Amino acid sequence: MSAPDWADARNVLCVRLDAMGDVLMCTPAIRAVKQARPDRVLTLLSSGSGAALAPYLDDVDAVIGYAAPWIKAGGGHPPSSDGAFIARLAERRFDAAVIFTSYSQSALPAALMCYMAGIPLRLGHCRENPYRMLSHWVLEKEPESVIRHEVQRQLDLVASIGCRGDSTARLQFAVRAHDVEAVRHMLGERGIEPRQPWVLMHPGASAASRRYPPARWAEVIRALARRTGCPIVLTGDAHEAELIDGIRSTCGVRTHSLAGQLDLGQLGAAIRLATVVLSNNTGPAHIAAAVGTPLATLYALTNPQHTPWQVESRLLFHDVPCRFCYKSVCPQVHHDCLDKVAPKVVVEAVCSLMAAKIHHRAQRR
Repeated sequence: MSAPDWADARNVLCVRLDAMGDVLMCTPAIRAVKQARPDRVLTLLSSGSGAALAPYLDDVDAVIGYAAPWIKAGGGHPPSSDGAFIARLAERRFDAAVIFTSYSQSALPAALMCYMAGIPLRLGHCRENPYRMLSHWVLEKEPESVIRHEVQRQLDLVASIGCRGDSTARLQFAVRAHDVEAVRHMLGERGIEPRQPWVLMHPGASAASRRYPPARWAEVIRALARRTGCPIVLTGDAHEAELIDGIRSTCGVRTHSLAGQLDLGQLGAAIRLATVVLSNNTGPAHIAAAVGTPLATLYALTNPQHTPWQVESRLLFHDVPCRFCYKSVCPQVHHDCLDKVAPKVVVEAVCSLMAAKIHHRAQRR
């Protein structure tokens, strides 16, 4: 009996166990896996927030949610439930598994899980020899010899099995017509007309090290409102409503909040409808890149790999000697890489992106 081959693999598991933004940065590679054999059935295995993306990823046919205990935000469930989960994977009879990781993560826990589930083909990066844990092993060379953008890293991984994607392609997020209509209605209720320029701001982020200070957000809003007079809409999860309310009450000008009022599809629609997005380095920034909305990113220098991909953008940061710390909380306490980004620089970036977008729209008309 011949050894299994990737060209024959039809039922493929794509593993990315982190958050939404990490999954989005895998979408060009996922598309490459799909395009190599269009009749492939792709299943995404991800965290709860990553799995929530599945309805908006046209190349993904099914989704499995799993709070992996070896991931930072993973679950604290008993080991017995992991055994039951592996049995569930085995029942799906996957032909292959592509294990996507950042270079600071190990693919081996997921590889062992897939091995125990009887998945014959298993691809991933690894520093040490994984022996039978990975049937196809790409030697991990980051960060010692190279550091790639996260998107390019995943494209290179799948290229090793003949799935060659387009490195100029955007991230994937399919905005649905009914979500666009719902968001337009919400904006209309707030007096924002369809052709009117407006700015969407997303001041939250899961990691404290990636959040621009609330007082700075208020300064930006105040200066931007004075300079442009355009509507400003703040978005965030329900648990970020207090943060957003505090920013709005401090800024002293009229703004609108959609905190806790949008599901993921509607958030994607709002981001696409916005003239410009201003965000910390977090999931909605990657959605903006996916849907092509110009983006100003308050980019904490925690790592260099997650900059906006294939979208008109401005990176806003203050360079520091402690750059690329990979920490969720600033280990130096000062948080200078964001705290020292002057509001006037942020306003200038947003205005330049807005002017370019308005000019482009006028040319098209």
